Amino acid sequence: MKKPLVRSKYQQNHNPPGRKKWVFNTIKFLGRIILTPFFRIQTTGSENLPLNSAFILLVKHQRWEDIPMLGLATPRPLYYIAKYELFKNVLANWFFISMGGIPINRQRPIESRRFLQATIELLEKGEGIVVFPEGTYYRNKMGPGQTGMVRFVRSRLALPFVPVGINYSSRGGRILVRINFGKPAYANATLSADTFVNSMMEKIAQLSGLATH
Repeated sequence: MKKPLVRSKYQQNHNPPGRKKWVFNTIKFLGRIILTPFFRIQTTGSENLPLNSAFILLVKHQRWEDIPMLGLATPRPLYYIAKYELFKNVLANWFFISMGGIPINRQRPIESRRFLQATIELLEKGEGIVVFPEGTYYRNKMGPGQTGMVRFVRSRLALPFVPVGINYSSRGGRILVRINFGKPAYANATLSADTFVNSMMEKIAQLSGLATH
């Protein structure tokens, strides 16, 4: 049986993950008003999202707008795994944490133990968490999939991973954003993390209308 990670006493100069509902709802409302004149969102496959249980969204990372677009397109509020550099500023740290951001240092994961443990606790509570497996922007092409977070989660919990494709195109003066949620998949214990992530990257590419490199 998979055991939860032992809580670490390691402390960082960041607040623990904890989405503030009023901040989240306010920003989502303002985001809809501000972005609607410039973007039109079209979603498919929303029925693939679990309604009352935990899941991981493995999302194609095209541009910075991916996060607000995903937030507007997804019926459930989400938490987001993000690079720790975004949280260095005190104000930015408060904002991103309030919106559901979870800072992770991929180069020095030992420094992120507290947040990795918090991620497991959020999933145990039934939350949905976004992971960008490419780790950074790759516009109009697929980047390599990173296995670290998938390996960490699947070694502790059995839950669905949902591939998500995002595609941007200009239509009638506005940018059409297609967000396609694929069918959930469970990480088979007989498959290596690399094999599982590679198969998910193939699905993400198909959902994004892109070819893998």
